[in-house]
Amino acid sequence: MSGADKEIESFSEAEAHAEIDRLHELLSEADRLYFENDAPDISDAAYDAMKRRYLALEIAFPQHKRADSLSEKVAGAPVDGFAKVRHEVPMLSLAKAFTDQDVIDFAERGKRFFERDKDLDLVFTAEPKIDGLSASLRYEDGVLVRGATRGDGAVGEDITANLRTIKDIPHTLKGKGWPKVIEIRGEVYMTMAEFEALKARSAAVGGQEYVNPRNTAAGSLRQKDPAITASRNLRFFAYAWGYASQEPAPTQFDAVQKFGEWGFAISPLMVRAKSVDELVAQYKKIEELRSSLGYDIDGVVYKIDSLELQRRWGFSSGEPRWAVAHKFPAEQAFTTVRAIDIQVGRTGTLAPVARLSPVGVGGVVVENVTLHNEDYIKGIDSNGLPIRGDEPIDVRIGDTVVIQRAGDVIPQIVRVVLEKRPAEAVAYEFPHVCPVCGSPATRELNEKTGKEDSRRRCTGELICAAQAVEQLKHFVSRGAMDIEGLGTENIELLFSSGLVRTAADIFTLRDRRTEVQAAFAARREEQSRLREEASGKARKATRSVEERSFEGLDKLFAAIDARREPELDRFIFALGIRHIGETTAAALARTFSTIVELRKTGLEAAAAGGDVHEVFPSVNGLGDTIWEALRDFFENERNVAVLDSLLRQVTPKPYVVTISANSQVAGKTVVFTGTLEKMTRGEAKAMAERLGAKVAGSVSKNTDILVAGPGAGSKLKTASELGILVLDEDGWLDLVKQ
Repeated sequence: MSGADKEIESFSEAEAHAEIDRLHELLSEADRLYFENDAPDISDAAYDAMKRRYLALEIAFPQHKRADSLSEKVAGAPVDGFAKVRHEVPMLSLAKAFTDQDVIDFAERGKRFFERDKDLDLVFTAEPKIDGLSASLRYEDGVLVRGATRGDGAVGEDITANLRTIKDIPHTLKGKGWPKVIEIRGEVYMTMAEFEALKARSAAVGGQEYVNPRNTAAGSLRQKDPAITASRNLRFFAYAWGYASQEPAPTQFDAVQKFGEWGFAISPLMVRAKSVDELVAQYKKIEELRSSLGYDIDGVVYKIDSLELQRRWGFSSGEPRWAVAHKFPAEQAFTTVRAIDIQVGRTGTLAPVARLSPVGVGGVVVENVTLHNEDYIKGIDSNGLPIRGDEPIDVRIGDTVVIQRAGDVIPQIVRVVLEKRPAEAVAYEFPHVCPVCGSPATRELNEKTGKEDSRRRCTGELICAAQAVEQLKHFVSRGAMDIEGLGTENIELLFSSGLVRTAADIFTLRDRRTEVQAAFAARREEQSRLREEASGKARKATRSVEERSFEGLDKLFAAIDARREPELDRFIFALGIRHIGETTAAALARTFSTIVELRKTGLEAAAAGGDVHEVFPSVNGLGDTIWEALRDFFENERNVAVLDSLLRQVTPKPYVVTISANSQVAGKTVVFTGTLEKMTRGEAKAMAERLGAKVAGSVSKNTDILVAGPGAGSKLKTASELGILVLDEDGWLDLVKQ
């Protein structure tokens, strides 16, 4: 059984490490498509299944948790086109429940957390989870002054003008009792009736095709012309709030009812519940009503009703502990495999993709599905055990397969329908050479386990055009150097024209302006010719190709020059070193402060070989995988040459650590030990994290504060020896109250 389908309990260390990396890559791409492009190619159920497996692997194998773990960040990023808005209170995602047992576990966690409150009966709310686009509306003195998208949870986009066109959003609050300032949050959506009407109108004039109501609502909300947004008849349900100068009510339920009094549409299916049985009963009721609601929902959200208890329970890994989304099951469909293609990624992985006969699953047309690796295609794992059924069942061109939008960015194959397999279908032969550059494609041997990696990689590295192009795309991407104007198409054009082969070449394009202009002009002429052939008539340009070319190049060169002094963490991430994501790059920037120091230490590690710990420092969150990846990068002379060439063009800024002054413990590492008498250990941790501190489980030289209750043992002794600040519980509470 491959890592994609294998039971977590049966994973080896190496298999767990590989599976976490695989899921990390797929989840990151899913986040980008969903939050930045509003164009997901899997359902929420699909994404949730993969995220759930990822988190379960981190729990089962904590030693392989990545420094840039997705459990530690909020997904997505705001895109260009609208002014940015920083949310005063982050717009966080919710933890997921998939079974009744998950709901029971959620309630039991709450009971354990508040176990010191002997007579406390937990009360919850339950309401439909609308499948739309989250928005935040800021009202001052009852007047709508700004509306924004969720973005990455911390920063969204200002779409006030478009939100004002939605009839469910009042420009002025009704009634009375609203705070002086409050941010009302909810979901913008499109009804199914409006979606079908829009599709019909578009088809009548030969316009674009629309995939589903959610994506259409998102696109409608980001129109430059508010009149277009208004024509789409979008709707809005209010269900939460962000910053408020005073709380609207003591409970979640009463607050939402207030929203209704103030003029907002709220869900009539929101109820209070005093037990898991009542929560599940409401879930089943809403599931039965789902098809008759007239708009898409994908689950039911449960929350602790008391706002005071919400504050006490706090947050974990970018999610509130006091809320959970109980998701509906994934859908399945039958289709056939038309072809199997091999794609070569940035790190050389040969990724097989099945091309399918298009099939609709949950309102989305699916045409591709990842086949992960050659073992997955064969139907076996690295130990030769079957992953589909009792016997190995491979995937062949011509097969009828069952797919579901769950588990991967491109939906996964649930099973192969053998009784429908064509007689002429033959087993797929996985290539042992790179289809792009012809270099050998090998499966690396894990020295610790003695087993082969499940993925086959091209050994061509930078001589492989596919890897080189993907590396360049990564270098200029939003999270890396973020060079505006160098998107996928332009990178591919500049590479194929021979103008850019390595990252350093990007910064010398201004010196080759004539050649760059010629390449862009040739592409425009070819595109124009193709359009003329398709339409049967020539298009008349209002301005010359040369005039438009000069304008575009000036902007491009300016954007490139603006990135000649990048932040150090962005620069490290842009290098595309294997296993080093954005969070890890930031940790490395904090550790080494300058690129000069990182390069010096990396070359020392490469020269020394052997144990990476002999050269690299011990840094919390950076394990052997990261240090070995750095050493391997600097062992490659071509990588060092590319880096040095790049450093002749750019000067990364030294990394400077800044600590927030809003909290006495922000940025500090805190350890709790002994018995806490005024709060539970979980509540103490939540409090510290809420104030910006990091909570560790053991005392080291990196510890700033030890909070010691009665019964403190060796941790107290170690802290005293290291000269670490030691506080009792009262001292801790006094400190955080400051």
